[in-house]
Amino acid sequence: MFELHSRLQADTRLLGDLPLCRVLLAKDSQYPWLILVPRVADLREIHHLAPEQQQQLMQESCAVATLMEQALSPDKINIGALGNLVPQLHLHHVARFATDRAWPGPIWGAHPAEPYEPQELAEQGDRWRTRLAKLSGFTPCDC
Repeated sequence: MFELHSRLQADTRLLGDLPLCRVLLAKDSQYPWLILVPRVADLREIHHLAPEQQQQLMQESCAVATLMEQALSPDKINIGALGNLVPQLHLHHVARFATDRAWPGPIWGAHPAEPYEPQELAEQGDRWRTRLAKLSGFTPCDC
């Protein structure tokens, strides 16, 4: 049975589900940052997915990246599956701008996280759910 890792639960806000992946918003207000987590129990690596699930993950990742690009016009979209602290497979999608604090370096460890204020987190969640609703198969959470 799929369960979201406790660190991901603590550090993100649930947005909804695509056909394969749970979609999360990172709570760090410094960067537009979505995370895809395949809803497969005990999954650690992309190559552990069945071939059709690998293709679905790539389709969902590309759809989210395209959505971020169209909505935000970033200079770059960083996509990565690092998983050293959280072993559960999750794919980061971070819209980067030449004006962000960590540019051009990686965001990890560059600066302490700056959490959204509660109202702004709720508004960002609503904004992203509205954007994601344009994607085929997206089911927003009732949260």
